[in-house]
Amino acid sequence: MSDAVQVKICGLTRPSDIDVLVRVRAAYFGLNFFPPSPRAVTPAQARAIALAAPPGLARVGLFVDAEDSVIEAVLDQVPLDIVQLHGHESPNRVAGVRARFGLPVMKAVGIATEADLPALAEQASVADMLLVDAKPAPGAALPGGNGLAFDWRLIAGRRWPVPWMLAGGLTPENVVDAIRLTGARQVDVSSGVESAPGIKDPARIEAFMAALQAPVA
Repeated sequence: MSDAVQVKICGLTRPSDIDVLVRVRAAYFGLNFFPPSPRAVTPAQARAIALAAPPGLARVGLFVDAEDSVIEAVLDQVPLDIVQLHGHESPNRVAGVRARFGLPVMKAVGIATEADLPALAEQASVADMLLVDAKPAPGAALPGGNGLAFDWRLIAGRRWPVPWMLAGGLTPENVVDAIRLTGARQVDVSSGVESAPGIKDPARIEAFMAALQAPVA
């Protein structure tokens, strides 16, 4: 594709994962602090991964409806650049986290139908970045990382006053179509580049990045 698309690889669980991210020039990586997730890491594990990252590779911590004490306990050990809120946090809560911890906040918003779109504008008024994700099915155990995509036509041509990132069911096979349809300049992938839940596959990561670098047909 003609213009570079920035990529976030979410849910790293091993320091060795950083090597492939550096090789393919990813822009961000995510560390998951939501215990029910198969990609969840402890602060000690996350610290080892974060410290393996070179300058310029942004370290994002994913939290789901977490209390300040939980976020603080992580930040005491893990050098993060961005806090990602991936639960039901209200705009007031997003603003509060941003003020309390002094870090940029990325707010995930789940999309399933047109009725979900107003939440993007609401969160864009307080967050530093939006993560436009697929809304989990009712009763789903995880708020993201389920390998589900939403109807990308819902956001085709839409823009918000802050940077945004497309997530939800992206793979090496569909990411180019997703970008063409939505105009996204940043994308987030997790399960789409794994060999098993929580285990990143270097070949899948390389295929994902290669798809983005291929000439447009």
